[in-house]
Amino acid sequence: MPITLLDGILVGFTLVSAMLAMVRGFSREILSVVSWAAAAAAAFFFYKPVLPYLKPYIDNDKIAMAAAAGVVFIIALIVVSVITMKLADWIIDSRIGALDRTLGFLYGAARGILVVAVALLFFNWLAGAKAPAWVTDAKSRPLLESIGAKLESLLPEDPENAILKKLNPNQPATETPAAPDAPAADAPAGGDDANAPAPDDSDAGTPPADNAPANPAPAAPAN
Repeated sequence: MPITLLDGILVGFTLVSAMLAMVRGFSREILSVVSWAAAAAAAFFFYKPVLPYLKPYIDNDKIAMAAAAGVVFIIALIVVSVITMKLADWIIDSRIGALDRTLGFLYGAARGILVVAVALLFFNWLAGAKAPAWVTDAKSRPLLESIGAKLESLLPEDPENAILKKLNPNQPATETPAAPDAPAADAPAGGDDANAPAPDDSDAGTPPADNAPANPAPAAPAN
């Protein structure tokens, strides 16, 4: 099987990455990654104190939150990078400088392979089944695809929702609508008269008492 363009890209990119890492040194490469990770952590945990200062100028809450995180990230990256550069220079100038550069070469080679594997992962996602021959026939394709599969297994099932949940942990869940109450009995119309007792029809035919006059006495004529 001949060497294809993908194999050439992998070899070239890996060598360039390895040489750059060897010149910079392993300690500087690692401390550079630590600087970015520390800046990202600072932006994630400390953007809230900066948010009130940006909200008067930015109406959208998400844009204001992203701007606050960006400000914290840049400041933290500058501060941490200055510290790590001083530390890396001290390590390179010490007796372990040769070992540091050798480890840097190995680290750079591994980084180059990892970057090409991620690039191939995105390329396969875009191309689908229509990948060109220089990809399908490459000798390095099985290695790169196995690395990409391992990286995919480390990701959550829904990365977008997972990130949003981390950013907004206090977001209330969707409430379930309550069951409707039983209908109340219809109140009788008529206001206060409705509470009055109904007349007893049995009293209509009751004769008057014996000591009560049947007919009222006529009134006396006035003089």
